Amino acid sequence: MIVVACPGQGSQTPGFLAPWLELDGARESIAAFGEASGVDLLAAGTEWDADQIRDTRVAQPLIVAASLLSWNALTADATPPAGVAGHSVGELAALGATGVISQDDAVRIVGTRGRAMADAAARVETGMSAVVGGVEEQVLQAIAENDLEPANFNGGGQIVAAGAKENLVSLGENAPRGARVVPLQVAGAFHTRYMASAREELRSAVDSVADVNDPSITLWSNSDGKPVDTGARALDLIVHQISNPVRWDLTMAEFVERGITGIIELAPAGALVGLAKRGLRGVPSVAVKTPDDLTAARELLAA
Repeated sequence: MIVVACPGQGSQTPGFLAPWLELDGARESIAAFGEASGVDLLAAGTEWDADQIRDTRVAQPLIVAASLLSWNALTADATPPAGVAGHSVGELAALGATGVISQDDAVRIVGTRGRAMADAAARVETGMSAVVGGVEEQVLQAIAENDLEPANFNGGGQIVAAGAKENLVSLGENAPRGARVVPLQVAGAFHTRYMASAREELRSAVDSVADVNDPSITLWSNSDGKPVDTGARALDLIVHQISNPVRWDLTMAEFVERGITGIIELAPAGALVGLAKRGLRGVPSVAVKTPDDLTAARELLAA
C-alpha cells in the first residue's frame, strides 16, 4: 500500500519549478494555477529569490501548484496510490488530488489562505522553531513555560514550537535537555491562536466551492491522523487546521497501523521523506523533486 504525501510550507527553493515546466502542458497548467491563486507562479517558481518565495502569500500557492503538477505527471500513466495525505497547506493539494474539490478550487482557496495567514502574521512578530530530540513531555513543558504553542507534531522526535519571536529566542537559549532548537524560515506562528483572525476569510473561500465530492481514494487528515470519509468533513478540517496543531505524528502512526509499504512525496519534496526515514523506519520512500524522480516513484507504485 503506497501513500502519496503533499509537502507543507518551507519546502520551496528558488528555481525549483523550472525543470517541471519542460513537461508537456506544464507551463499552461502553472499559468492557470497562478491566475486562480492570484500569484505569478511561473515567475515565482523560476525567477524569484528565497526571500520572495518565503512570503506566505507566495509560498503556499506555489507549493500546492507544484504538488498538483507532479501528482498529475505521476498518475498520468501509473498505478494509483492507496491514499494521499498532506502536511499543513499540503492538505489542499491532497484535496485536489483525491477529487474532493477541483484543482483550480484548491489553488484558489490556497491563494486566499496564504493572504489571510500573512495578514494574521503581520499583526504580531511571531515565528516557528523546530525542537529536535529530547523527551516529549519535557519539550512540551518548555514550550508552555515560554508561552509558546506546539504547532506541528512531526514525529521522529520533532515538535515545532510557535509564538512570539522573543519567546522562541528564550526557548533556544534554554533548550530542553537532549534537544536542539532550530529556527524555521517562516513568517508567522502558523497553526496557533495567532492565526484565529484568518479563519473567517478561509471559511468564506471554502464555503464558496460549488462542487464538493467524497475522496476518490483514502484521504488522511493531519488533524487527528485518521482517514476522512466525506468532502464536507475534509473542508471543515482545512479551516480547523490553520489555528490548530498539525499532527503528522498521528498520520504516520496511522500509516503504520494500515500497513503502508511505501511513501512518495510530491514536489517540492524532501521534508516529509526525511521525517518518514525516522518515523517509518524501513518503509521505502521516493522524493519527487524533479521529473527525473518520476521513474522511481512509478516503480514504487508498480511494486
